[in-house]
Amino acid sequence: MAETKKTLRLTQVKSPIGRKPNQGRTLRALGLHHIGDTVDQVDNESVRGMIFTVKHLITVEEI
Repeated sequence: MAETKKTLRLTQVKSPIGRKPNQGRTLRALGLHHIGDTVDQVDNESVRGMIFTVKHLITVEEI
């Protein structure tokens, strides 16, 4: 059986303006540039770490 990797759908709901600079850079690294942007990312440790950094600026759904 082939093992399927989990995918996470990330949506930016708040702006990084007025936050620490690393939070804005983390959003960009995740592929989120504007409020309302949505991207799908593979669920792995590095992505989970980035999500933890900006968890107050995004919503996360498992697909």
